[in-house]
Amino acid sequence: MKTKKIYNLSTGKLLGVVLVSLIVGGSLFYSGSQAINWCSAKYKTYTKNLQKNKKDFSFKNFSLKEWLKAKPQQNIQPVKVVSEQSQVIEVVKKASPAVVSIVASAEVPTFETYYQNPFGDIPDGFGDFFNFRIPQRRQNGTEEVKIGAGTGFLVSADGYIVTNGHVVSSRDAKYVVYLNGDEDKGEKIEAKVLARDPNTDLAILKIDRDNLPYLEFSDSSKLQVGQTAITIGYALGEFDNTVSKGVISGLSRKITAGGFGEPSEQLKNLIQTDAAVNPGNSGGPMLDIEGNVIGVNVAMANAENIGFAIAGNEAKRAFEEVKANGKIAKIKKAFLGVRYVILNKEIQKKNNLPYDYGALIIRGEKMTDLAVVPGSPADKAGLMENDIILEVNGKKVNSRNQLADLIEKYKSNDKIKLKVYHKGKEKTVELTLGEK
Repeated sequence: MKTKKIYNLSTGKLLGVVLVSLIVGGSLFYSGSQAINWCSAKYKTYTKNLQKNKKDFSFKNFSLKEWLKAKPQQNIQPVKVVSEQSQVIEVVKKASPAVVSIVASAEVPTFETYYQNPFGDIPDGFGDFFNFRIPQRRQNGTEEVKIGAGTGFLVSADGYIVTNGHVVSSRDAKYVVYLNGDEDKGEKIEAKVLARDPNTDLAILKIDRDNLPYLEFSDSSKLQVGQTAITIGYALGEFDNTVSKGVISGLSRKITAGGFGEPSEQLKNLIQTDAAVNPGNSGGPMLDIEGNVIGVNVAMANAENIGFAIAGNEAKRAFEEVKANGKIAKIKKAFLGVRYVILNKEIQKKNNLPYDYGALIIRGEKMTDLAVVPGSPADKAGLMENDIILEVNGKKVNSRNQLADLIEKYKSNDKIKLKVYHKGKEKTVELTLGEK
């Protein structure tokens, strides 16, 4: 007698079988729906191609081979690849019409030579007999002579121009601007110097013209070393733009600059670049890769492959102040009031000092060169000769972080904390900076 096998399935096993069945069934359903979608896309693409080719769709002209080759249409936007070279070319095209040449001229006396009878009132016949005349020179009017040239750039449609202060340093000179726009190239207009600032070597000019092309400023505080820099100007006074491209190789640099016959000034917070900057394009714009102004070129003599530019934010500030108030406001510099020397290992060892960094407060060689200025913020805070200023608001004072540079980052009436070595002990001094 045959017996039937009876399978006893537990509840857990039964649930497992059901779960596996659901997973397998779901996978088959998903695969089938994807296949239907794919076929639908192929069908739509194929029928669109037939309609585009003005064919009437029917099963008679249906081709399975062509249908399988048809690709579903996708909305793909073409990618535009722009090289740095083409960007520079576009920047130059955009900026050049706003870059102008500035020519300085002055009235200089002209002279003529004449011959005078040395015998004065004696009859001419007597002098003529001996053929004796003395040559003399005398002024015979004046003539206008070119005495200098530089570059500038328009910063507004109504004729405001930014350039270097030393380009327009002569107060007796006449300044003429040569335009460079497509419609007015070579046209010259007399310019008026509205303001000069020897502290920043910036000047603002104005010409009487409207609807001019102009350049916009970028935020120069966001510049980074290695960023592309483009300089434009009229090299050596020629009335045709020259362009140089390089990179920003340094920030917050210092140089000394000044015009002929003018006192030299130390310029700070400059942009350093390897793009060529020469006397002709001094005052021209330094541009970023978008064509916006990041600086104003400053020519430097005897500096090979090194150019400098005044930060664009300084130029923008000067322009806006002149437009609003007619002058460039004097920057109020913070003042501490100490004479010092920056310490290093050599000075530390020679003078047996406890630190090889910091600013040692000392007096100068003259009796009037006091270590601490009487009544200054340093004096009021109790600083004395031989104190060592170690830190300014937590930043160590050393050869890289000069005390003057750290103080100049603040404004007058700002409160700061100094870490000072005073009479053998370190202490923190809080004071309010004065105005220089």
